Amino acid sequence: MDFIDYYKILGVNKNASDEDIKKAYRKLARKYHPDLNPNDKEANKKFQQINEANEVLGDPEKRKKYDQYGGDWKHAEQFEQAKQSRRQQPTGSWGSGDFEGGDFSDFFESLFGGSGRGRTRQTKFRGQDINAELQLNLTDVYSTHQQTFSINGKNIRITIPAGAENGQKIKISGHGEPGINGGPAGDLYITFHIVNNTKFRRDGNDLQATTDIDLYTALLGGEITIETLGGKVKLKVNPETQNGTKVRLKGKGFPVYKQEGAFGDLLVTYQVKLPVGLTEKQKELFRQLSKM
Repeated sequence: MDFIDYYKILGVNKNASDEDIKKAYRKLARKYHPDLNPNDKEANKKFQQINEANEVLGDPEKRKKYDQYGGDWKHAEQFEQAKQSRRQQPTGSWGSGDFEGGDFSDFFESLFGGSGRGRTRQTKFRGQDINAELQLNLTDVYSTHQQTFSINGKNIRITIPAGAENGQKIKISGHGEPGINGGPAGDLYITFHIVNNTKFRRDGNDLQATTDIDLYTALLGGEITIETLGGKVKLKVNPETQNGTKVRLKGKGFPVYKQEGAFGDLLVTYQVKLPVGLTEKQKELFRQLSKM
């Protein structure tokens, strides 16, 4: 895997402070966010790289490993273990020379079967994990379905569970980078970026919506038809309903994650619309009502 310069991606130098890194990340994340660059594959790729760079440089421990080991930073613990094992070997079993100050990748190569002298074994290493983001519409996660997407030139088919949350991350084992010397592959972590493409506002498993009712229905009562994500339903309006009144429709909200058949509620707020363009006769009737 080619070395990725995370400092270059964020446009900061290696001596940048934590605050400098945070500011650079926020600026670039806003610029390349998928919401602002729909259907722009290059911007989406850049956004993923920015997130990956921030994940490493924004974490003091990960940044320390990255500064010390470069592109091999995820194998820092294995490096340390290998160095410790080397020190414990009898003189000459790993060859002469001091590891400190050498090239880590070359040292890795000597362990894995390259230029090492006197090597007696090969060490298996797990492949690196991959982080990816999948953009979905809110209606996409209203029901469980399968979806195919491409990463690193490979098509992967996954099941999108109903009720998934924005920012939720799922793991697909064994779909990361391949292992070294026959080691196991890393895992693929997918973060859902959910865009609300509906008139509803989501609050956990509940949905909220505003619907208009005319003055006459608000005063006298009646029946209206409203839209839900599951289809249209009829709703009874009580007489003398006030503007801003809220009603709760049980089970008409969003599906509960991994609970088959369970749904949140739909909260509907009535917005009373006053009539306009009244005739003189209609206005006179309202005047009479006002005097009663």
